[in-house]
Amino acid sequence: MVDKVLTANRLADGIAVWLDAGGEWTTSLQDALVARHAEAVSALEDIGKKAYADNKVVDVNVVEVQETEGILWPLRLRERIRAQGPTMVYAKGYAPADPEFIAV
Repeated sequence: MVDKVLTANRLADGIAVWLDAGGEWTTSLQDALVARHAEAVSALEDIGKKAYADNKVVDVNVVEVQETEGILWPLRLRERIRAQGPTMVYAKGYAPADPEFIAV
C-alpha cells in the first residue's frame, strides 16, 4: 500500500492544509500524519468528512505520498504545487514553489 495523508483547504482563507498527528490542520505537509495501512486511511477519511461537515475545511482529499530521506513527496504534481505554494510570485507573503520539489 502507498502511504497517504489527508489534505484540504482551510475554509477561512483557502490555504492548503494537512492533518497532523494531534488532529490539527497544519500548513506544512512535512508535519502531516501519514497513514500506512487501510484502517488508518479509513480513519483519515472519516476525520475529513467531519471537518468538512463542521465547516473547518473544504476540498478534503486523501492523497498519496512517498517518504524519501525523511521528506514527504506527494506523488501527484497538483499536490506538490499545493504543498509548496503557487508556481509564480502570487502575493506578499507567498513565495513561489521550489521548482525542484514540484519537478516530475
